[in-house]
This record gives sequence, structure tokens and C-alpha cells, in this order.
Amino acid sequence: MNGKMRVLILAPGCDGTDVGESWSCCQWVRGLAGECEITLLTLQRPGRTPVADQLPGVEVVTWKDIYWSGRLERFSSMLKPGYLRFYRNARRWIRAALKQGRRFDLIHQLGPLALRYPSPAVGLGRAAGIDIPFIIGPLAGSLGTPVAFRADCGQAPWYTRLRNLDQLRLKFDPWLRNTYKAADVIIGVAPYVKDLLSGIPIRRFEVAAETGVHEIAPPQRSVEKPIGSVRLLYVGRVIRTKGLRDLVQAMSLLSDIPNLTLDAVGMGEDLSACRELAIQLKIEDRVQFHGRIPRSDVETMYARSDLFVFPSFREPSGNVVFEALGHGLPVITTDRGGPGYVVDDSCGIRVSAESPVQLARDLAAAIRRLVTDGMLRTQMSANALDRVRELALWKNKIDGMLELYRDVRAQSQNGDHPAYARQKRMPELQSVSQ
Repeated sequence: MNGKMRVLILAPGCDGTDVGESWSCCQWVRGLAGECEITLLTLQRPGRTPVADQLPGVEVVTWKDIYWSGRLERFSSMLKPGYLRFYRNARRWIRAALKQGRRFDLIHQLGPLALRYPSPAVGLGRAAGIDIPFIIGPLAGSLGTPVAFRADCGQAPWYTRLRNLDQLRLKFDPWLRNTYKAADVIIGVAPYVKDLLSGIPIRRFEVAAETGVHEIAPPQRSVEKPIGSVRLLYVGRVIRTKGLRDLVQAMSLLSDIPNLTLDAVGMGEDLSACRELAIQLKIEDRVQFHGRIPRSDVETMYARSDLFVFPSFREPSGNVVFEALGHGLPVITTDRGGPGYVVDDSCGIRVSAESPVQLARDLAAAIRRLVTDGMLRTQMSANALDRVRELALWKNKIDGMLELYRDVRAQSQNGDHPAYARQKRMPELQSVSQ
């Protein structure tokens, strides 16, 4: 490349003082800004540190976010009421910038993560007679609930059932479908995203997680630890789809293993049901529910644990899985969604999620296997660190994204842009972070 690539990034949530996808978007922008000239279009949440102050050297254009805190925080986080404002204002800004002679080598919409938001960038370059490659993602979500679990999940807040519209929108929403048709590259957090988009003619698909870790500190765990003194850890929201209730049930099937304990960290509407189940099964002395605790205490939990169990059966990505792997913890999870891709046979055990009875039984079998095989546990611990380096170390992820940028830009400059050669496709990579 001659000079730095000029990249327009669209990320309605981009805040390094926040958590989740907003924090991840900020890490992407900060890392990419070291090699590219970045213009960022985003929303500014009231009361937060200005995004421009967090990202020196980045041209930041913001509009005021619409966000409800308190009891409506989860509702606001899921529905993103500020996105309509972002869409309208970003589309106007891009159209005006192109009319004024601004030029970008590439447009990348980093967020939102969910597969339900059309991009305001679609069609504007072509309307201005300019060929600007367009990338969208990482994308995740729109997973269904296994049939046998649906009755148990009926107690969730009403607005979570709006996710059921995602599949219909992918089939019939012209604005959403046009976004994915127009993208030169769609990035998904795992291969299942490509399956969800199978009804849309897409040009190129890549896999990369939306989040990552900055450092990996190898833990010191001994293979000589006595059988039966193993600590299990769960970290995550305590809602039915995360599977903590099934893990509690699994613990009751392991009563013959002395001193096996489970620490459960997190809050949610299923917490009371999990506590009541532990009492009913008479294992309350083996399962400790910590609720929400400070981040430093979460890190302590990771450091002192031996196995991480995250049996979510509708998990789009699974940030906590990367955290656990980064601490060298073997992971037991389901074979669905993001965790089903991140965790392979080298660093953990995946079980199917067909019914509550089956899931609890298979979780118990997986836990028993790793509790009683210290050598396997130690090998998986070492492999966990390798796996997180491969998929989630931010430096490697940024390098991989830059390589993708250069590749897409080169196609455009060489006349291989899909807008002109729709049938020509690049070989699919397994992950841009490799």
C-alpha cells in the first residue's frame, strides 16, 4: 500500500469504558488506527467519556445515543433504540462526505453484533459513481432454542421473544437482505452465521470473533492435584438459555466425587430457580452462587479454578469462553453457537443440547472425565492457551483484519471487485485471525 488506507468505520456502540460489543468495537478501532486513517461514525451515550477522548488520532463523528438504564437496561441493550437515529444520520453524513469529495478505500460496519440491523452505507458509493468495498461484521446471533428447552424458557422477559423475528427478517426484510448481498465480505463469529445466511447470495464469508484478550498469563496448575478437590467455575448471566440450571442438575450426579465444588458468578432471572434446585437436590454445600462481583474478583475466580463449564445452548459468541481459555482453563460447553466453534477437542469437551435430562447427564460425564484424568486436564490447559492465541489475541486479530482489508482493496483496484465480477469468489478462510 502507498500510505495509510483510509477506512470509514461504522460502529453505533464504541466505548472502551463499557462492556460487551461496545468495548470490543473500541479495541478494534484503536488497533486498526495504528495502521489506517480511521473515520469513525458512532453514538455517544450521555454521561460517558467522550469517544473522541478515548481514541486519539481517530476522526470521530458522534450523535447522541438513546439509551435507557436501570430496569430497562437489558431491553435497551437488545433493541438498541438509538440505531434508527444512527442509521439516518450516518447515511446523511456519508452521502454528504462523498458529495464533498471525501474518499475512502474501504467501509467497515463493525456493529451491531446481531443479525438484524441494515447498514446505512449500502448503495451510497455506487450512487456517487464510486467503487468503495464494504465489509460487515463480526456478526452473531439469531440462534433458535432447542425444542425440548422451550417450555423452560417461557419465563424470560417478553422482549427477548422478539429474537424469534430474526429468521423471518433474514428471509423477507429487503433492507436487511440487501445489506448482506451488498457486502464484499461478511464476517461471522463462527461458521453457524454462514448457515443462517444460506438463503442470501453472499460474496465472501470469513470467521473472526468480535472480542479478544490483550494478554495471556500462563497459570500454574499442577497435575498432582488430588482427584476430588477440583473447582468448577461458571461465569455469565443467569438466564435459562445459559444452562446453569442444567449444570446444577449435573452436580447432583457427581455426589460420589468428594470435594468437587462449583462457583457460579452472575445475576439474572433464573438465579432463584438455580438456588432452589440446589437446595432441592441437597447440594447447596457444593454449589456457591456469588451473584455479581467486581471484575478483580472474577479474575481471582478464574485463577483459582480448574475447569470452566459454560453450558449455554443459545450462545452467539461467548466472551467468557475466551476469558477462561486465556487463564488456561479447559472448557466444557455445548456444541452450538460461538462456544461450539471456539472450543475444540484440544482444549475442552463439547456436549449436545437436545433436552435438559440429556444435557445434565452429558455435562456430568464430561466433568467426571476431566476430574479423574489429571494428565488430560493439564494438556487441555496448555492447549487452551494455544487456542486463545490463535483466535483471540488482539494483536493477531488486528493483523488478520488488516490483511483482509488489503486483500479486499487489492481486488477492487485490480478490477476483481464483486460489483463487476459477481461470480468470482476468493477461497474461504477459516479465520482472519489465523
